[in-house]
Order: sequence, then structure tokens, then C-alpha cells
Amino acid sequence: MLKLRRAIVVETRPPNGPEQELAVVLVGSSGTRADLRVPAGTPRPSHSPLPQGAPRAAIADIGLMGAAEVGDEVVVNVQARDLGLGSGGFDIVHVNLTRGLAGEGDQSPARPNVMKLNYTSLQHAVLPVEDARVELPLGSPVGVLALHGQLAAVAWAFAQAAPGRRLGYVQSEGGALPGGHSRVVAELRARGLLAGHLTAGAAFGGEGEAVTVAGALHHGLRALGWDAVLCGPGPGIVGSHSPLGHGGMAALDSAHAALALGAPTLLVARMSSGDSRARHRGISHHTLTVLDLLLEPVTVALPAGLRSPVGADLRAGLGAVFGVSSAPRPQLELDVSRPARIARHDWRHATVDLPAYAASELPARTMGRGLIEDALFFGAALAGGTALADLLAQGDRKENRAEAAA
Repeated sequence: MLKLRRAIVVETRPPNGPEQELAVVLVGSSGTRADLRVPAGTPRPSHSPLPQGAPRAAIADIGLMGAAEVGDEVVVNVQARDLGLGSGGFDIVHVNLTRGLAGEGDQSPARPNVMKLNYTSLQHAVLPVEDARVELPLGSPVGVLALHGQLAAVAWAFAQAAPGRRLGYVQSEGGALPGGHSRVVAELRARGLLAGHLTAGAAFGGEGEAVTVAGALHHGLRALGWDAVLCGPGPGIVGSHSPLGHGGMAALDSAHAALALGAPTLLVARMSSGDSRARHRGISHHTLTVLDLLLEPVTVALPAGLRSPVGADLRAGLGAVFGVSSAPRPQLELDVSRPARIARHDWRHATVDLPAYAASELPARTMGRGLIEDALFFGAALAGGTALADLLAQGDRKENRAEAAA
């Protein structure tokens, strides 16, 4: 069941794009002032119970329920924070009882006609971006992310290798669903490193809404004029410690959609030299599973100097390329039960420049680890961005030859 609690807003910050950060104090069922720590002067509707306890961090999606003000009575979903999930260190406002019950929905002439989060209490109408005409094959490359934390490094490396080319982002399921929850996307858009942001499937709140990943890829490349696309989940990957029960599996569906549309497809490998969990050191089991299950081969990038993503070659390469000596996942070869299905993919090597990326001051942390603590994570992402640009250049050369022959 939903774990919902009534609360009073005791502090607000100016909206950060589509989201607003709040501090709330939960309302006690007894109506007494036990443990009351609400700042003096906080307005409170005369009908609401007295709040109790310490303030708690909360976020509200402005697009769904509008901005909140101090003194508002709200209902918050507290389950993720109470479970202590790494990506859920805050409560989520479910409804604003003070000023959120008068909404009439989108009144634009376009008449949104498709529901997102359908058949839930947060269902809302959107106008889908899917194009009336489908023009295939797409021909332009698609890079599929395993984690949202790869996005900034991949986009930066792509821009260095393909200056002036337009790179779009399609947010899929697998992590956070609200498009406004990513500060990285906002920064990349402000710097011109992303040409646009579409949310697909259950994800919502982007600059355009797509019913499917396939529809978003087609619209971005055909209607919006993107030269290439990055497709991957929002922040906060979902995981259950099982081979198939994690948000990284969204990459399998996204890669299949790209392949079916005739797009050269790159999988950005999730790799790590600093993760404490053996299943993610070296090349993550998330990436290995997707590479094993894909119906067709894709391109995968490795930082130059790494001869292999597994075993002794990987350990030797870490020392030579990144100056780290940790032995990542020595038992990895035993974990790959069907190595031929991993080797069938197009493994490419790309030069990476970690110091230059650090100097860009773009986000450079993954699960609390920075560039120094996890050089391989960012090196693999940078290699993916460079390889995506190479796929774009390869397509340009092919197109030029075809035009010359005509």
C-alpha cells in the first residue's frame, strides 16, 4: 500500500525548473504539540492538525501540482525515505490540500489526449510527439545508457569529437520517472550539450512526451533534427540484486527499439574500478546481461589501452591507462556463461581525456565516488561519447559516398 502522511510545509525554495524543494513536518495523529519543531510564525490552516517531529526534506513536481508555500497542508509519500533507499532520501508530495485541488488540467488548444501514469492517482493528459509518418531506416546513431550518471560524460565527449552536431536525450524508464528531477539535463541544455529532452513511456515531464521509446527516437531524429540520440533512464536506478530485476534492463528494450528503426546502436558500458560490489567491478553484470540477451550485435566502447573488458587484460589496462591497481572482479570470466554472445559485439577503443573532463566542471560523481575514486566509470562513459561521434562520422562518410555515386 502507499505510505502517505499529512504534513505542513515549513520551508520552501524557489522552484528549480519543474521541481521545488521543500521542508515539511509530519502531522501527528494525536493533535498535541509533542516534539513540535515548527519555526515560529509558520501559518497553519485552522482546520489542520498540529504537526510533530523534525522537518523532513521533500520535493514537489510543479507541473503536476503547482508550487507550494509555507503553511500549506500537503500529503507526502514517505515510503522511499523510510526504507532508507540510496536514491530516495526525501519525501514526495502527493497532493497539496491547500492550493492543489482546483486544477483544471491543461487548457491548451492542442487538447492533450494521452494519459501518462495512467490508472494511477497521478494520471495526467499529455500531447504525444509521435509522428504521423514513419520514415525508416533512421540511419543516425543512438547511444544507450546504463545509468543516468553516464549522461554528462557521454554528452561532453560527443561534443568534443563532433562539435556543432545536435545530440538529443530520450529519457526512458528504469530510474526516476519525472523529467524535471535531473539537474544534469538542465545543465547540459544550458551549456548547449543537449539539443532537447523527450520523456518516453512512463517517464514524463520532458520538453516533449512520447508514448514509446521508438516514437521518441523517430521524432527526435526526424522532426527535431537531432544528429544523434542518447537514450537512458533518469536518476536513481532501480535494483533488486537479481540478474533481470534492475533498471539497467531498460537498455535492452531501448537498444532493440533503435536497432529495429535502423539506427546504428551503441551501448555505453557500465564499468567501475571503485565500486565496493563485486558484481559491478570491471564491467557490470547489468551491461553483461544486456549484451548477452540482445538479439543483434551493437557497438560497445572501451577506453583506449584496455584490451579486454574482463579478466587479467582489464586489470593490466587499469594500471596502464588510469593508474589504479585495484583488482576488479577477478572471477569475472566464470560469470560469463556464454562468452561468444559477449564477444560478437563490435568492441571499439576510444581515447579518453579525464583531466579535460574534470576541467569542464560538469557532474563527475557516481554513487558518491568522484573521478579519482572511480576513473573507469567515467573513462567508459567518455569512450562511449567518442564512439558515438565516430558512428555519426561513419554515417556521414557513407552518405557522402552515396551522393557522389548518384
